[in-house]
Amino acid sequence: MAMQFYASPEQIMRDRSELARKGIARGRSAVVLSYEGGVLFVAENLSSALHKVSEIYDRIGFAAVGRYNEFENLRRFGVRTADLNGVSFDRRDVTGRALANVYAQTLGTLFTEQSKPFEVEICIAEVGASPDDDEIYRLTYDGSVNDEPGCMAMGGQAEAIAGALRADHRKDMSLQAAIALAVRALGSVGGEGGAARTIAANQLEVAVLDRRRVGRTFRRITGAALTTLLGGGESAEAEQTRPDEPKAPAKGPKKPTSSAASADLETKDGGAARDGDEDADGGEQPKK
Repeated sequence: MAMQFYASPEQIMRDRSELARKGIARGRSAVVLSYEGGVLFVAENLSSALHKVSEIYDRIGFAAVGRYNEFENLRRFGVRTADLNGVSFDRRDVTGRALANVYAQTLGTLFTEQSKPFEVEICIAEVGASPDDDEIYRLTYDGSVNDEPGCMAMGGQAEAIAGALRADHRKDMSLQAAIALAVRALGSVGGEGGAARTIAANQLEVAVLDRRRVGRTFRRITGAALTTLLGGGESAEAEQTRPDEPKAPAKGPKKPTSSAASADLETKDGGAARDGDEDADGGEQPKK
């Protein structure tokens, strides 16, 4: 009769933590920061088909690094949880803090009860009426929650990137200055011999929660608008309203009739790619 191999609970937890950290470290980083007009998400992403940044609810955004199939499942879970609470109670009852608590419980349970933890790190951000009211929460693979004031970074070299962010971050920054700071922080690590890198616009995924918008505040910045912002051209504010997106109505009810759940595209979950290969969530909000 073969004897079962024994490992102490402490050793098992250490092994799971090491596995999760190594998986996250292999992925490309993402940053989230508050600026004058809302909350900015910037992530390194070489895939144009999959996304690391997405909308969860009206004023709540989601960003993640790690294994795509794992954080995509978490994103869908968050969208459905938020939508259910909004329908059952009131849309104003759906908050970033509540969603962060739900995610913390879910990730903590997966870490302790499953043989393999999720190799993911996620951020839940909620835009407020002013930069001081913005909420940014960072959640790690074991369910730990950190309330990040103003800015945060996650991924393989998060500490170095976060240090570069905090050195120059201000809550009254313009969108152009905030994007420049985020790209500069992401490019400060990973270069040959420790040198800074230059990250092209087509290697970035950028989105904002725009506090000036009524109802759903999430929008992506792509194409010429992103290139203009990175280049510092005269029309840097041209991206404030994309040509293919309707402006917020001046009149009418402030409660939108749709939610992020309507944009939850049915994509295949079978892949196990990390964000270094095919890394981001697949949901895109529908155009009205």
